Amino acid sequence: MTLAPLLAAPVAIQIHAWAAMAAFVLGLVQLAAPKGTLPHRTLGWIWAGLMVAVAISAFFIHEIRLVGPWSPIHLLAIFVLVMVPLGVLRARRHRVTAHRKTMIWVFVGGLVIAGAFTLLPGRIMHGVLLGG
Repeated sequence: MTLAPLLAAPVAIQIHAWAAMAAFVLGLVQLAAPKGTLPHRTLGWIWAGLMVAVAISAFFIHEIRLVGPWSPIHLLAIFVLVMVPLGVLRARRHRVTAHRKTMIWVFVGGLVIAGAFTLLPGRIMHGVLLGG
C-alpha cells in the first residue's frame, strides 16, 4: 500500500478521495452505533457534510469522459446531492424508516458500489491499495 498515487493526483481527486474514505468509515460507525442518540445525530451531520463534499468534488473530476467531460459517476453525484438532504429532512420529520432506507442507499450506492469501481486496474485507488 502506498499513498503516492493519491498524493500525486489533482487536488479535486484528493479532496474527493479523502472525504469518501472518511465518509465510509464514519458511515460504518453510524450503521453499527445506537440510533437516535446525540452522537448519532452529530456524526450524521458530519457524514452528510462529507457526502456533499464527495458529490461536489466529483464535478471537478473528469478522468472518465463519456459525454463531453461527464461520466455516469456524475449522475451518482447528483443522486447524492438530492438524497442526502432528503434523508436529513426525513429524519427531522421523524420518518425513521424512510430516513434509514435513504441513508443506506446513499451509503451503498455512493460509497460501496462507487468505491468498488475505484479499485479497478488503472484507477488511483487501485494503485494506492495494490500498488502499480
